[in-house]
Amino acid sequence: MRADDSTAPVQLTVVGDRLSRWYRPGLLCISDAAYAMSPIGGVGINLAIQDAVAAANRLALPLRERRVTPGDLHDVQRRRELPTRVTQSLQLFVQRRVISRVLASQAPVRPAFVVRLLNRVPWLRRIPALLVGIGVRPEYIQVPLDEHGHPRLVVA
Repeated sequence: MRADDSTAPVQLTVVGDRLSRWYRPGLLCISDAAYAMSPIGGVGINLAIQDAVAAANRLALPLRERRVTPGDLHDVQRRRELPTRVTQSLQLFVQRRVISRVLASQAPVRPAFVVRLLNRVPWLRRIPALLVGIGVRPEYIQVPLDEHGHPRLVVA
């Protein structure tokens, strides 16, 4: 292949970093604006949605009352930073222990210990499935209820 061939494969560098501070007065960065995720596991969209739900749950009332403080924004980061760090660490583990070994080898590769363990103990397979599908800290939309326990529709 020629160096100028646009169809030539390109190796991309995968990073998993994050801002040390996700907010400033009047600004909250979540998801791709706050951190970079590896494509491993395809969990970036899960974290993005969970970040948005956590932000909506925490900021709905202060936004409605026009009294959002940096402390409110900090609360969102504090809630979502641990799941981000854990997920990035798991992605890095898979990259280093599984994917890199396979890509670097010219011969068949013996599966990593964790892969062999998952194959031998079927109930353990639920753990990665839960981490990928649900995440480290799932978020649920908090719907305000009226005095009868029915969802209260909030119209701005």
